[in-house]
Amino acid sequence: MATDQQQQAAKREIVMSGIRPTGFLHLGNYFGAIRNYVKMQEEFECYFMVADLHSLTTHPDTKELRSNVERVLAENIACGLDPDKVALYCQSHVPETAELYLYLNMMAYKGELEKTTTFKDKVRQHPENINAGLLTYPVLQAADIILHRAKYVPVGKDQEQHLEMARNFVNRFNHRYGDVFPEPQAFNYNLELIKVPGLDGKGKMSKSENQMATLYLSDDDDLIRKKIMKAKTDSGPTAPGTPKPDYIENIFALMKLVSAEEVIKKYEADYDNCIIRYGDLKKQLAEDMVLFLSPIREKINTILPDKKYLKQVMEQGAEKANKSAGATMNLVREAMGLKYF
Repeated sequence: MATDQQQQAAKREIVMSGIRPTGFLHLGNYFGAIRNYVKMQEEFECYFMVADLHSLTTHPDTKELRSNVERVLAENIACGLDPDKVALYCQSHVPETAELYLYLNMMAYKGELEKTTTFKDKVRQHPENINAGLLTYPVLQAADIILHRAKYVPVGKDQEQHLEMARNFVNRFNHRYGDVFPEPQAFNYNLELIKVPGLDGKGKMSKSENQMATLYLSDDDDLIRKKIMKAKTDSGPTAPGTPKPDYIENIFALMKLVSAEEVIKKYEADYDNCIIRYGDLKKQLAEDMVLFLSPIREKINTILPDKKYLKQVMEQGAEKANKSAGATMNLVREAMGLKYF
């Protein structure tokens, strides 16, 4: 007889998301995604994937792939993801992904793939490496999602087009072969997604671009202070009620993530009264950021050397993901008429 815990798990909606192991995770990853994942693991059946196959489209050199995968796993666990509560796994450890990717490619059209924003961006960034995997990236992403028959996908604005394409593939498959897959929907607790601004006042933090403008989860205390003290400021407002320039607004936006409410109010008042000292503001932000990031960094540094534990996490995640993928692919092969015995 099923236990209460098993019955409860059976009723849970499925969430799926992935992250490429192509750089160190940063403050934007934490507030934009991982913090929500940690909350989701208590309420949903979650599949969180390290997208090592996706990374090959732009990073074909695999010398550092294993260490990058291990780092992403350690960083996610240090932020609060529990491998006992979620399936935390590597994309390449689920062979059914490639099979479903192949079937979906039969329903994907060259014209629609060439129009995707990310494909156009990657072509500009890597003109010497316009490979078929880059073109069919949204197809593989759709396979990742629907392989677990996920209903919810926590995505940012930049991935909405890919999610819409995943729905298109679901509808084409279901129309052609019968209802197997639910339509995946974007989901983030109805919260406005947080975009963490870069310290240079130009766009958001990035895993790979302008490292001095990005606060990584693994940065040491002195580097955090150094980066924040270099953040762009000016000579300050000259009249009460002066609107903040973007780069000053960015500093306050970062403060709102990690500082106490009374601290924020004090500096808001100082700005409005034209008595703000940006040096003090940045020192305050730096110390608050150190207090926030240092426990995460210490956990990362404890987990990373423990190769036995990381192997166990990967094996455990692969077992959960393969069980889900196997069940789905049985339905897919049956629907497509590919079960001959």
